[in-house]
Amino acid sequence: MANRAGSSSSRLETLHEEDDYDSYGAESGWVEAKTHCDHLPSLSSDLTHIPIPSTPCSRCQHPSENWLCLSCKVVLCSRFVNKHMLEHYQQTTHSIALSFSDLSVWCFACDSYLDAQLIQQLRPFHETAYILKFGQAPPFRSVESSRVEDKPAMDVPSSS
Repeated sequence: MANRAGSSSSRLETLHEEDDYDSYGAESGWVEAKTHCDHLPSLSSDLTHIPIPSTPCSRCQHPSENWLCLSCKVVLCSRFVNKHMLEHYQQTTHSIALSFSDLSVWCFACDSYLDAQLIQQLRPFHETAYILKFGQAPPFRSVESSRVEDKPAMDVPSSS
């Protein structure tokens, strides 16, 4: 991966050269989320028994700023509280977690956010957590940079 240090404009140029980042809104200070991650095979295939977003940290019982491990479904607090999810990653190498605060997805191994709406394997986790948190299905954004396989098939008139 290219060196990520330097000015913000050189960083944006570098990110635009890489296919695995969604840099939509980066100019306004938004965080770029990766649209590919090599650690997705570690995801749990079982979407049952996902804890509700108000679940406290299983180690310290802190009530907020908690994350769901997407490998084993344990709920632990963030690095800004008592760092229990970070410790979990360091002890288990379960690298992908979903924030119950804002439903973002983080890969500790990649040290990056992942786009849960563009990465097909993450959509079921994001949708389930959204429904548990808000009581309805999430709206999906329309992104011009979506890959072709993410878009529904459309009938195109032939030019013959």
